[in-house]
Amino acid sequence: MRIVSGSRKSIPLKAVPGDATRPTTDKVKESLFNILGPYFEGEFVLDLFAGSGSLGLEALSRGANYAVFVEKNGKAVKVLQENVEKARFTEQAEIMKGDARRVLEDLQERGVAFDLIFLDPPYAQIKLYSLAETIIEMGLLKEDGLIICEHAKEVNVEDFIPSASCYRKEQYGSLSISFFEHKRSSTQ
Repeated sequence: MRIVSGSRKSIPLKAVPGDATRPTTDKVKESLFNILGPYFEGEFVLDLFAGSGSLGLEALSRGANYAVFVEKNGKAVKVLQENVEKARFTEQAEIMKGDARRVLEDLQERGVAFDLIFLDPPYAQIKLYSLAETIIEMGLLKEDGLIICEHAKEVNVEDFIPSASCYRKEQYGSLSISFFEHKRSSTQ
C-alpha cells in the first residue's frame, strides 16, 4: 500500500495489523481519485473510519489543504499516526480518536465543514452509512461537497442517505464505491 500520486507519490504506507480494517487497494484508490479529479486545490477532507489513513493521505498528496482522520481502534490510530508522520503531513492532518458519532458532534461544535468526506465503515455494520445523512443534517458537508462511500457490492447505501443523490457507482470485485452529492432545494 502506498500513496499513488501527487507530492508524496510512492511513499509506502503501513497497514493496520489483523483483520479489523481492510485497506483500499492501490488500484481502487487510483481509480477513485481519477474519477474525483486527479488533483485538488485547497479542499478540506474528512476520512471517517480512517484505518491506516490511506484515502485522506492520498487526498493531501494530491493538493487537499487539510484532513481530519477519525478512527476509534487503538491499533489503527497508532498506524495512522505513523503514516501521517511518514508522509510528512503532520501540519495538515488532525487525528481524532473516538466514536464516529461523538466526533461528528465535536466537529459540528467547532463549526467545521468539509468538501470531501470518505465514509468506509466496517462492512458488517451497514447502518453506519446513515452517518452520511447525519453529516448533511449537521452541516458538516459544504455546498457542492461530496461523500464517497466504500461498501460491499450487495449493499444499497442509497437507502441510508435520502437527502443526497448517488451520481455514480463503481464496482471493483466484491466492493463498490458510491459517489454522493447533497440534493439542494431552491429554498436552501
